[in-house]
Amino acid sequence: MNAPMSKTTQIDVYPKRPALDPRPLEKRVGLIILATDHTTEPDFHRMVASEQTGVYVARIPYANPTTPENLRRMQPSLTEGAALILPDEPLDAICYSCTSASVVIGDAEVEAAIHQAKPDVPVVTPPLAGVAGLRALGARHISVLTPYTVETSRPMAAYFSRHGFEVDRFTCLGFDDDREMARIAPQELVELAHEVTAKQSDALFVSCTALRTALVVVGIEARIGRPVVSSNQATAWQCLRLTGDDGARPEFGRLFTLPMSALWT
Repeated sequence: MNAPMSKTTQIDVYPKRPALDPRPLEKRVGLIILATDHTTEPDFHRMVASEQTGVYVARIPYANPTTPENLRRMQPSLTEGAALILPDEPLDAICYSCTSASVVIGDAEVEAAIHQAKPDVPVVTPPLAGVAGLRALGARHISVLTPYTVETSRPMAAYFSRHGFEVDRFTCLGFDDDREMARIAPQELVELAHEVTAKQSDALFVSCTALRTALVVVGIEARIGRPVVSSNQATAWQCLRLTGDDGARPEFGRLFTLPMSALWT
């Protein structure tokens, strides 16, 4: 038996165009992350994203091991990655989420590469956000913990010294694969922080956007009795302040209690 022929449905075009909001979300933060990154995206969705602020992500090619040479190879991809985030639309801030690569490539070079695709957008890098956060907290003497090898850690030690900090103690864990760095248990980071923070340090900087440090910043601060700045925490804080969000969120550490004005001091 032949199936009955279906009746063609008439489709009407609504005669009035609905009103449009200026933007789907009021604020926009762009995020360029490594292809292998497990941590930054969930961190930013927890610390930055809201009903007012959207986080828009692009991933760029990266291959382990984490060496200065491999990190430097990402530089040509930064422009393309930035161009993929809301093409032809403005952003309030854009973050390149790799601490060690930003140190090796250079903050100014990272900014220049991103500005080829997104001119005039404030560019955030983890090491420079870390510097801003440490200065806002009034730290001069610091301890540093990284998951990297000595070879990859050495440029970072020089970076913080160059920015005027006295590095009391610098400890690395010897990892060369960022996927393994992301598997270090957050509670393990609390104990490591306690062991590696020098008594004379004003604050601890925990490097690497792969580490899940942002989950336990408050626990680390309670354990060592001093402020903590971590890569994803610092970039999230700076991105929020650049969007004009000045709200205090102590659940993400002392840094998140500091207002916009502190960013520039």
